[in-house]
Amino acid sequence: MTRVEDIKKILIKNKNSLLQELRQSKEAMSLIKKSTRTKLTGTEKDKIKIHLLDICKTIPSLAIFLLPGGTFLLPLLIKLIPDILPSAFRDQEENQSVIAPKEVQ
Repeated sequence: MTRVEDIKKILIKNKNSLLQELRQSKEAMSLIKKSTRTKLTGTEKDKIKIHLLDICKTIPSLAIFLLPGGTFLLPLLIKLIPDILPSAFRDQEENQSVIAPKEVQ
């Protein structure tokens, strides 16, 4: 593969991850709205917790990226601290192993 094809593949993967994160955020918002009217189930509460943690992980990542040299620092931090990434940006295999046990309970 050429560099251009590799870059296109990475951009498409990141676009899909962003779209997944947006869908998850919309779901979390609908669950939060629902919680004002009715009581949430344990599964719904777990989903909200996961989404809020993802949002809390996104903000420091964005701040690091905006710093001078952040484009070089962020990938280094991701290698050192892989949990800094929101769940939508992790690999699919890792994503399934992290989310699946909570959905079973």
